[in-house]
Amino acid sequence: MPQNAIGFVGLGNMGRPMAENLVQSGQDIIVYDAAGTETRAPQGARIADSTAALASMVDVIHLCVPDGRASEAIARDLRSATDRQTRLVVDHSTIGTEAAQRVHGFLADAGIEYVDAPVSGGVSGAVNATLAIMYSGSEHTFDQLRPTFEAMAGNVFRVGGEPGHGQAMKVLNNFLSGTAMAATAEAVAFGVRQGLDMKMILDVVNVSSGRNTATADKFPNRVVTGTYDAGFSSAQFVKDLRLYHDAARAIGASCPISPAVSDIWRSLDANEPDADIARIYTFVHSEDGD
Repeated sequence: MPQNAIGFVGLGNMGRPMAENLVQSGQDIIVYDAAGTETRAPQGARIADSTAALASMVDVIHLCVPDGRASEAIARDLRSATDRQTRLVVDHSTIGTEAAQRVHGFLADAGIEYVDAPVSGGVSGAVNATLAIMYSGSEHTFDQLRPTFEAMAGNVFRVGGEPGHGQAMKVLNNFLSGTAMAATAEAVAFGVRQGLDMKMILDVVNVSSGRNTATADKFPNRVVTGTYDAGFSSAQFVKDLRLYHDAARAIGASCPISPAVSDIWRSLDANEPDADIARIYTFVHSEDGD
């Protein structure tokens, strides 16, 4: 599988560096992006002029698109493509469990295997090939895909065998990440208003029981510095938290915390549309002072 050309659809903030790392690993990559392939394609990649054209050129297509609607639209294009060579679709997008199951069923009817393999690690992880990949599908396909995954990621996990298991892992991770960011913003704002220094707060918390990814990474590197450039938007968190909450309700799981967390991120996004998630601190700090 890795010796053949690989298709890649979706060359946005995450997809482009992921595809670029595949090129740099020596793999033959053919790319397509509905928003403009010529301007987004990494150097060294070949270009297809449509999803259907790509389907006639490669056995395997990787997706990194904004949402479930995009994945479903691509699945429809692949299913109707003539001279189709593609037999496997690997979806790195965050689309939720229900959408993954729909796309799986839709492609299965056309004889195309679908696996969900969402990623975490942000733009910096995509650039540096340190992402976490959360794959769900057969062990055989996982073994075949491992060289490709390892060209894009530092941590590769097979989290389950059923469609949607990877999505479940991703949305629960993003729920925890969103909760940590919002809670850290509130706690740090409290400390600053008490007269404590922000850097000192983080130094203490990071060797204490309150340590989390927000205190260890995003706040020291994106908030204290004033750059507010975590590379993930409030709108994306709103979407991912909705996917988590919807999936939890669908299976009757207890979810008393996620509505409150979602409300905070929706408020930030309404106040600053598509704000970088690091802006949660300035938003909470401002609200705290009202």
